[in-house]
Amino acid sequence: MIYDRYRFLVTGGAGFIGANLAARLLQNGAHVTILDNLSRPGALSNVEWLKTLAENARLTFIQGDLNDAEKVKQACDGATCIFHFAGQVAVTTSVVDPRKDFMDNALGTLNVLEAARGSGCDPVVIYSSTNKVYGELDEAEFKEGAMRYEYTDRPNGIAESQPLDFHSPYGCSKGAADQYVHDYARIYGLRTIVMRQSCIYGYRQFGIEDQGWLAWFIIAALKDRPITIYGDGKQVRDILFIDDLLDAYEAAVAQTQKTAGRIYNIGGGVKNTMSVWTEFGPILESLLGRPIKVSMKDWRPGDQKIYVSDIRMAKRDLGWEPKVSVQDGVGRLFDWMKSNQALFANL
Repeated sequence: MIYDRYRFLVTGGAGFIGANLAARLLQNGAHVTILDNLSRPGALSNVEWLKTLAENARLTFIQGDLNDAEKVKQACDGATCIFHFAGQVAVTTSVVDPRKDFMDNALGTLNVLEAARGSGCDPVVIYSSTNKVYGELDEAEFKEGAMRYEYTDRPNGIAESQPLDFHSPYGCSKGAADQYVHDYARIYGLRTIVMRQSCIYGYRQFGIEDQGWLAWFIIAALKDRPITIYGDGKQVRDILFIDDLLDAYEAAVAQTQKTAGRIYNIGGGVKNTMSVWTEFGPILESLLGRPIKVSMKDWRPGDQKIYVSDIRMAKRDLGWEPKVSVQDGVGRLFDWMKSNQALFANL
């Protein structure tokens, strides 16, 4: 197991994925530092939750921003495994303020890499990238069905060999960071791993309209708030439950002799896909017990009509594949959110 082999740093450790990973590490006796600027809704409550899971000696919280290189160096001091989750997460936000998006994602990641390189600890650095680095995938052939779009030429989904095509400031900043992380393994010998994630969902996800769509729809439905669908609702995503994602990260760290310097697509794959509304909507209405009103708006920049990850490389190298089905995962998240609505009162 990895828990007693490393001292961990989790950037964005008060966010959705970071907090879930930090919790697993702490519950297994690991030493964990989290770096977070607490800018996201729910971040402070996640920190308080993490404090209940660990003795203070094993959990260190540093409030700081990725743009503060000295603060990042302080957080990296002594870390032998760095999970880098912090950054700007929404396409629409990047379009409004591309400079801040660049600072948070591209420059912030460079600060993490430089701190890791200069730490003297030879840390493993795992970066949370995105399928948005592949762009709109205009060349992929697909057909439109009654409920969803389907590939006609990619039976296993989009592979890591797909040419990069950054679209939107978010795609550019995440793509630049993705390539910096990858190249630091080649040029400096840093043990880096890039994980290009699809739609991740699960507990403690404080979704907002332009990021974390699945969680946001559940929150909005429980609060009886209006829901807006951008596009036609038939766009398809492969979705991955948080527990499965954490399994993939652990497997990658446990096998660095094989995974260091590599890039992996991490998502639900072809077995765990769902259209954004034409298929998810009826599931949510069934769980809620009533119909939901939605409004439709134009497509957002860079939005893919269909994206499904080819996860065969991760299965081959990591011995990993998703275990939680779409129906089971959505049900788990709905039940958890319904039982913890107080956490979302200010959203």
